[in-house]
Amino acid sequence: MTVHPLPLTWLYVPGDRPEVVAKALVSGSDVVLVDLEDAVAPDRKEYARAATAELLSEFQPVPVHVRVNALDSPHAQADLKTLSPLPGLSGLRLPKVTSPAEVVRVAEDAPSCGGGAIPLYALLETALGVEQAFAIAASHHALRGIALGEADLRADLGVRGDAGLDWSRARVVVAARAAGLTPPAQSVYPDIRDLEGLAASCAHGRTLGFLGRTAIHPRQLPVIERAYLPTPEEIETAETILKAAATDPGAQALPDGSFIDPAVVAGAHRTLALARRQG
Repeated sequence: MTVHPLPLTWLYVPGDRPEVVAKALVSGSDVVLVDLEDAVAPDRKEYARAATAELLSEFQPVPVHVRVNALDSPHAQADLKTLSPLPGLSGLRLPKVTSPAEVVRVAEDAPSCGGGAIPLYALLETALGVEQAFAIAASHHALRGIALGEADLRADLGVRGDAGLDWSRARVVVAARAAGLTPPAQSVYPDIRDLEGLAASCAHGRTLGFLGRTAIHPRQLPVIERAYLPTPEEIETAETILKAAATDPGAQALPDGSFIDPAVVAGAHRTLALARRQG
């Protein structure tokens, strides 16, 4: 299995289309997200679960996460019971989480493969979920990440312009950091033809503190990766910072007038860790 320590791309695919899932596994995405919820019609839920169980009965070349059905639905319990013990499952994405108790219940009730806790990821898709962001992020050691589901959140809030979601986005980034989780990935960009708009949106997300993005089509993957990989100038700056820190570990000013301290050094390390993906 190819596992990137800092994944940047997460590709959603419908669980009732095994042929599409097979293509996703060789698409170059860092993680493949098999969706049993929104992408699957009600009369296809059982088939999607069975097809996904067959896929996950053996290890896959890239991590495979599954977005199960809404936790208050009868489908969710069947999803969790069927898929949790399977060796090919790398994570469960829980939709529409609004309280830490939901995460705890899944973490404690879901059977695990090999006795270890299954990595969980909570999707916050309502105003209540966003308000509970830190409590959810800190709810259980099995929770590895949180993220927004912006389509549902937009509808819940009655937001029209994209800027109306920025407060919620910042809230989730801060909550993840405060809970010691990795930075969240951006929600999907729904127009698969508008690659320029996707690039601009990713650049904005990067300024807010996101790391990587979920996608709904393979053509979006290289755009997302380019947007989140450091530029040559950023790499050069990071190398300069680490060289200076190795000489003098205390706070100091560089010849160009920029100031470095332990926080800046930590950022430089992450920049170079991302740069290593390229080579």
